[in-house]
Amino acid sequence: MTKPWIVSTTPHEKFNFYTRANIGEVFPDPVSPLSFEWFEGPDGIGGSEIGFREAYYRIGVMTPDELPPDRAVFLGVTNGYGYLNASALRLLGHRAPGMTYKDIDDSFFGDAPGVPEFVAGPGDDRPELTEKIAETFGWVLTTNEIPNALADEKMLNQMRADRPDFSAMSDREIYDWVWENFEAHFARLFEEHIFVSFLATLPIGIITAVCTAVGKPEATLRLLAGLGDVESAAPSMAMWDLGRIVAGSEHLNGLFDEGSTGLADKLAASDHADAAAFNEAFATFTYKYGARGPNEWEVRSPTWETDPDLALAAIDRMRLSPAESAPQLRNAERAAEREQLGAEIGAMIEGDPETHGQFMAALHSATVFMPGRERTKTNCIKLIQEVRMALREWGRRCVAAGTFPVVNSYGLMTRAETESFLEDPSGWHDTLAEREQHMKEVAALQEPFILVGEGGPITDLPRRDAVETVDLTSGQSVQGVPGCPGISRGIARVVLDSFDPTALEPGDILVAPITDPSWTPLFVPAAGVVVDVGAPLSHAIIVSRELGIPCVVSATDATKIIPDGALIEVNGDTGEVSVIELPS
Repeated sequence: MTKPWIVSTTPHEKFNFYTRANIGEVFPDPVSPLSFEWFEGPDGIGGSEIGFREAYYRIGVMTPDELPPDRAVFLGVTNGYGYLNASALRLLGHRAPGMTYKDIDDSFFGDAPGVPEFVAGPGDDRPELTEKIAETFGWVLTTNEIPNALADEKMLNQMRADRPDFSAMSDREIYDWVWENFEAHFARLFEEHIFVSFLATLPIGIITAVCTAVGKPEATLRLLAGLGDVESAAPSMAMWDLGRIVAGSEHLNGLFDEGSTGLADKLAASDHADAAAFNEAFATFTYKYGARGPNEWEVRSPTWETDPDLALAAIDRMRLSPAESAPQLRNAERAAEREQLGAEIGAMIEGDPETHGQFMAALHSATVFMPGRERTKTNCIKLIQEVRMALREWGRRCVAAGTFPVVNSYGLMTRAETESFLEDPSGWHDTLAEREQHMKEVAALQEPFILVGEGGPITDLPRRDAVETVDLTSGQSVQGVPGCPGISRGIARVVLDSFDPTALEPGDILVAPITDPSWTPLFVPAAGVVVDVGAPLSHAIIVSRELGIPCVVSATDATKIIPDGALIEVNGDTGEVSVIELPS
């Protein structure tokens, strides 16, 4: 029997509908006590909650009097897992001009079952806020840049360049540095991310409405592809170039053929000129993109900087791909198609100057806010990486001293507990080891996708491996949400762990449970991508559109019901994934 997780949130009485949508991509695993402090903080309001609230006030969706001053509402943890408050999210759709709550539901839930109806309550209608949101929307459709995001990027790049020598700092100095920098920057960075993310839905909504009105609903996705300057797609482009270096070297191919485990050490130990050239290029890559990795919002998780073999595993798959699979080529094709299609649809509505003007403004706005969403997210991740690197230095010392069982045990204590640990670390080793095991037990449970109210006790959650499903057979299909347009066929490769993608060969269809940045480089060698969860603004879709890979998300239980090795077809225009032929 699994006991309750160490930290949890008390659900709000009015805003009581919570979802794993979107947050399940960035926090797929149980939330550590340290990361929980970022949700709620020691006084009930942490950096993430502050950022979410300030973004809503700034857009004009809510006013401070609608929220409790001492309790998190937008983000919370139930039975170990992070949830978003869907009730509060729906208010944007309800109060925004020209929108309804259904627009928010479509963006976050796709076709997920069990989503409750929205019923407006007392005080939900606020005409003065609708007017303020309209002013914000007007800015969205006319601005050419998001200056805060660019300034933050510059600041964080400088923070990386000025990273202190943590090995020369005391334990207390490290811990104080962590919280000083977190409290100085995180709430504001997260506010900018939420602000831009929600406003990115406006141009998408306008483009969707116009395409539907002119009888070309399938054109929407093509008008949102090949936007360029998408931060989360940039690492895949850079990895491709590194893969070409490997593909052109007999010596490097030999090292990569031995497998990715320990590959970074083998490359560093090689005195071959090709290895030296690759190592120099790879060092530049990890300096720039080292903050990315699996579950990267979680400060305990590894990144490409802390575990370079993770990045090398993706490069290994790319080196096997033919040159014509270059993501830069696909991106250019999508960009050209977007320009041509935008002009065609624009010409169809020239007789309606107002609609034409709004449509053309939305096309431009998408090129600002869709990449802006990924840039603001990357800014948050860069700060977390600097904090992570400081804490890992402290963790290494604690492992050497015998007070931590593993380097990242720092994440298994609350801030108050860490203060006590710094005063007297004796007795904590076994407690942290027990919490590590407890986290594994919670991670083995299948959390619900939506919650209304508190949900049940943790003992009611089934184990993931106990959830029964039935495999698809030849001729059957699973319906998901269209992500990136295009149709592709290939062998289904069900990959459950981005740490080991060796089963994926060029031209295969990647079938994955979720796609954070550690997964998206695997899109490049794939002919198509199918993901269990996701929605139109999910990370998987944005990146797949930049890389030009047909993609379907929210294909419920795809990793469980699509037989590995089956020939399947992915229709990125309709969202249908069909089994053509079962594996022999």
